[in-house]
Amino acid sequence: MKRICLTGAVASLALAAPGAASAAESYPVKAPRPDAAEWTGFYLGGHFGYAGGRSNWSANDGLSTVNGSAGLFSAYDAFKGTGSYLFGVQGGYNLMLPSRFVMGFEADLSAPNTMAGDQTVTSLSGGTASYRDTVLGMGTARGRLGYAFDHWLLYATGGFAWSYDRLERTQLAGTPLVGSAAIGTVDTALTWRLGWVAGIGAELPVAPHWTAKAEFLASEFGDHHKSLAASAEQLNSGLSVQRVQVGLNYQLGPDPAHTDFAIKGIAPAETDNFAVHGQTTIVTQYALPFRAPYAGQNSLSPNQVRETFDADLFVGFRPWDGGEIWINPEIDQGFGLNGTFGVAGFPSAEAYKVGSTYPYARIPRAFLRQTIDLGGDVQKVESGPMQFAGSQTSDRLVLTVGKFSVVDIFDSNKYAHDPRGDFLNWTLVNTGAFDYAADAWAFTYGAAAEWYTGPWTFRAGVFDGPVTPNSTNLDPAFGQFQMVGEVERRYEVMGQPGKIAVTGYLTRARMGNFQDAVDLANLTGAAPDLSLVRTYTSKLGIAGNIEQQIIPGVGLFARAGYTPGRLEAYAFTDADATLAGGASISGKFWSRPNDTLGIAGIRNTISATHQAYFATGGYSALIGDGQLPHPGAEKIMEIYYTLPIAAWTLGFDYQFIDNPAYNRDRGPVSVVATRLHAQF
Repeated sequence: MKRICLTGAVASLALAAPGAASAAESYPVKAPRPDAAEWTGFYLGGHFGYAGGRSNWSANDGLSTVNGSAGLFSAYDAFKGTGSYLFGVQGGYNLMLPSRFVMGFEADLSAPNTMAGDQTVTSLSGGTASYRDTVLGMGTARGRLGYAFDHWLLYATGGFAWSYDRLERTQLAGTPLVGSAAIGTVDTALTWRLGWVAGIGAELPVAPHWTAKAEFLASEFGDHHKSLAASAEQLNSGLSVQRVQVGLNYQLGPDPAHTDFAIKGIAPAETDNFAVHGQTTIVTQYALPFRAPYAGQNSLSPNQVRETFDADLFVGFRPWDGGEIWINPEIDQGFGLNGTFGVAGFPSAEAYKVGSTYPYARIPRAFLRQTIDLGGDVQKVESGPMQFAGSQTSDRLVLTVGKFSVVDIFDSNKYAHDPRGDFLNWTLVNTGAFDYAADAWAFTYGAAAEWYTGPWTFRAGVFDGPVTPNSTNLDPAFGQFQMVGEVERRYEVMGQPGKIAVTGYLTRARMGNFQDAVDLANLTGAAPDLSLVRTYTSKLGIAGNIEQQIIPGVGLFARAGYTPGRLEAYAFTDADATLAGGASISGKFWSRPNDTLGIAGIRNTISATHQAYFATGGYSALIGDGQLPHPGAEKIMEIYYTLPIAAWTLGFDYQFIDNPAYNRDRGPVSVVATRLHAQF
């Protein structure tokens, strides 16, 4: 389950001790906004918006025609995370004339979340059929003409537009004629569309090098023809799209080659009450050939390559002293090995439980954090993703409410918690037996409180759970939930800092019992199925982690966790007991101070009833080989190395997995990976 962790030095601060500036502090005065003369030059940016439109279609089988029109607008569903919103990137060039007119060119790419429309009609071949149009991606290339009023730029824009769509026809009911599609048959066609776009917008400076914009764009695409093989129909489809979006542009200037952009990358936007950070990560993994005498539907396959990509913006606003509002739009694409199946300690925490060939937008985080200073030493807070620069007192109360990940706050470890910068394995970045509440993307709604007092921190939170275990939908009634508590103690050993944290959780939800599933299977003769024996019950677990700096640049860590192993994994992975530990070493010891070497080992186990469930042919959300005659502990070793290359960080990773999915008949597996990461 992919985690969106904070990176670098900000990670240990923002996750282990999130907080905001106090009411008593004074914030630094920022540089003035850029003036109108800075409109000239190249720029890069991102945008977030909401779209609607219609797909007008007709189908012809040579004898008759059926037609219709389907709306593309979809309202936001907070508990599914779906809607016809989009997130994308843009770039362009502006030239400001002495008359204050501004001419420019811009190109953009957008990834929608759910931009689709369908319509059910009487089928040409009898019965009913559904016609669906899904916009998988879209973009424009357009000119801009505007006028600069002091700090404002008002502009009109127009040019070419494109979209990439999936057209589907599904035979729903009826008695099909000879040669026509059978009931349940889905005809699919992918198509590129070309058209035009026009719109208006306004843009203004908000921070040094940064401008913000708002615009409306309307696109029209001509009719497009596609042949559907199963139904022997010719589908004619047109498309119109309207969108309202806001965006941020980073001004590179007239000559980016003569700036430090290529070396240092983008500088974050930071003012007293507004901040923008971002990141992008690409991970490619290869599972080498290994012994696999048999396989089930959730088995890991040898000799395969998979990649994942994500890009985030972290947009923050400080509404009052001590308060912070953060929104995190994100684009995701790609798959974990075998679609994130086959290993309990899955080798990439950058891979979700759901994958997609095409990029799509998500909003994983949207929350309010309030920090209340209670006294003690004043500590400096560095700016970073989801963290304003400022100060806070050592004793403080931090309240967080909204949508985020449980492990943004709990189970943090500075040496193993960030798959974008350190270890990749699921059961290293988090404790394997910590079955924290989340949707299939690792996020949920909840509230948490943290009390920092001297060397102690006490944390407590309550979080919404998925409707069914490991599903994409959260429970809108909050009837399924989790309570989490944590105690953290910071200390020093011979002047070197360290901490230990113990986390406990109680989940109340509908979950399947392994023994009940096996007993039912013995009565029916079918394979055991957890979905048939789910009841509303409680699941308990405990986790702990320790981190200890040995000398500056060298740190050790360990994780351990336990849950009784009677119930299925609710939202994380199949690990009833786990033990992990390792080291992080700075490259300064070999004259590479910005490099990092990490090495760690993991031992995951499951209970006897958990083993019996897999042995009789059961499957979980993540693993299952169809049989388990020779169970054994899942033992994993991971080594990574990261080094900076200009504004990027390049990482190499190797994992050795013995007994994947607790099966001694398969493996051992070697997984190699590369990771490319940048952030600002």
